[in-house]
Amino acid sequence: MRKRAVAWCVVFLAVHTSVLSGCSDDHKVSSDEEARRAYLGLDRSIGKSLNLGFDGFNAAKSANIPPQSTTGDEAGTLTITGQVDQGSSDNKEMRLYVGLVGYCDGEIPVDDAGHTIRVTYDTAADPQNQPYLQLSLRNIPNGTFTGSLTGTYQLSGDLSGTVTLNLTMNGAIRDGGGGRVERVPGSTHVTGTATAGPGVYSVDIML
Repeated sequence: MRKRAVAWCVVFLAVHTSVLSGCSDDHKVSSDEEARRAYLGLDRSIGKSLNLGFDGFNAAKSANIPPQSTTGDEAGTLTITGQVDQGSSDNKEMRLYVGLVGYCDGEIPVDDAGHTIRVTYDTAADPQNQPYLQLSLRNIPNGTFTGSLTGTYQLSGDLSGTVTLNLTMNGAIRDGGGGRVERVPGSTHVTGTATAGPGVYSVDIML
């Protein structure tokens, strides 16, 4: 009787270990996949950062733009600070910094099977060490813009560590009425990389 019980235990453990191994394999991600997921939680913040940059451009009364802020879809804040060229030229440069504090856009889908992640992002407190958003506006108000976003974000939640963005962008701008300049929705092309550890994800989106 004792030998039979031991045999059943061995069978149970073998099956149980196999099931657990299968689950582990399903959730195991490569370094490049981790970089992709780290970027996905930031994806919505790219458009928000651009919009706040243009809000600062429109609100500027001097070289320093008034800080422009919004919230994460679930928690935290995103704040844009920096400078914009003054004068009457129809070509302007913006030198902006992206500050995130406890920023989270909630559950982010990562595949077609319904899996999600929730990641919170923070940046350095000193604007000089925050991700840098540079924008060049041409033929204001109905022209084009180019730019780049480079810098490192800290991760917590379902992912930990850092992700570094190195993005370039271009798109159309238009007269927003009342002296305002705004991005043309759907015209902004963003490409580049998101790097997390040895993992790299290629970004290619339209905003």
